[in-house]
Amino acid sequence: MNTVKGVAIVLMIAGVLGLIYGDFSYTKETQAAKLGALELTVKDTKFVNVPTWAAVGAIIAGGGLLLFASKNS
Repeated sequence: MNTVKGVAIVLMIAGVLGLIYGDFSYTKETQAAKLGALELTVKDTKFVNVPTWAAVGAIIAGGGLLLFASKNS
């Protein structure tokens, strides 16, 4: 499998996951203060919404790349 087909498949999988889940969250840990042996950290949970148009666009772009790669080989 060449690189273009791999990228196409990854784009299509990412698009399908974007349509299924719609958003995802991640936790970011930052150091708030450090006073000698005392260290304070803050954990922030961030939410990222994946727009429907971006997910559909990724599926279409992946399909187009896969079609283009199969015609050239």
